[in-house]
Amino acid sequence: MSDGIVTLTDATFDETVGAAETPILIDFWAEWCGPCKMITPVLEDIAKEHAGRIQIAKLNVDDNPNVARRYEVMSIPTLLVIADGEVKKRLVGAKGKPQLLEELAEFID
Repeated sequence: MSDGIVTLTDATFDETVGAAETPILIDFWAEWCGPCKMITPVLEDIAKEHAGRIQIAKLNVDDNPNVARRYEVMSIPTLLVIADGEVKKRLVGAKGKPQLLEELAEFID
């Protein structure tokens, strides 16, 4: 993916998340999910505007079911913020940019 967004897979998830020096926001999504497509440009903006403070990553749940199962992702889009190896925040559903920035403020300010 472009715009500073990392694409994760079952194989790369643990290594990428473990190596993250900043909190990492993971977007669990699927190709057929309309709300997932709506949130992508918002995440691209946040990735650009807050580079160095939060990392944005995407994981396709259809192609990578193991990580989705491990984190009990039942509906998409689900956004998880992981810092220091722990889930710090879970957001379910598409949100607009102002609402998403408000939810992420503790990680990017």
